[in-house]
Amino acid sequence: MTSSKAQAKPNKNEVRFIVNGKTCSVTAHPMERLLDVLRQQLELTGTKEGCGEGECGSCSVLIDEVLVNSCLVPVLQASGTNILTIEGLSPSSQLHPVQQAFLECGGAQCGICTPGMILATVELLGKKPHPTMEEIREALSGNLCRCTGYMQIFNAIAEAALRMPQQQTPQQETR
Repeated sequence: MTSSKAQAKPNKNEVRFIVNGKTCSVTAHPMERLLDVLRQQLELTGTKEGCGEGECGSCSVLIDEVLVNSCLVPVLQASGTNILTIEGLSPSSQLHPVQQAFLECGGAQCGICTPGMILATVELLGKKPHPTMEEIREALSGNLCRCTGYMQIFNAIAEAALRMPQQQTPQQETR
């Protein structure tokens, strides 16, 4: 027989953070995955679940300008942070230069890995505006794609680098 204490669920907490430039407050269990809160409570479904184990990068978001797998981040850990999802990358109706390059170079196929790939690219270009092919490969090593064979993605990143020299990420612009 199990005790009622063992069956008790932890209390939900209010968690506040900034998502795509907007202050948000959610009520969630402290260990609930950030991925689930983004998709279910905030209805930001651009962040995808691929493996659920932090191996594929489909759930990648930027937290305080650092690429993370949101399936591995407890929502309480995101408290007080600045989160960028694919939906916040281009607040206007125009595509971000990275999105445009992925579209034009065939870097997006089925769309499961694309948001994570694009955000990994934004992080890379924020650090290294003119990356080498080796730096591109390294930056995307945590993102898996089963459709493109990667060359179209690598070419899209190289093209995006040409289009956005010294451009700031959306999080840098809001400061």
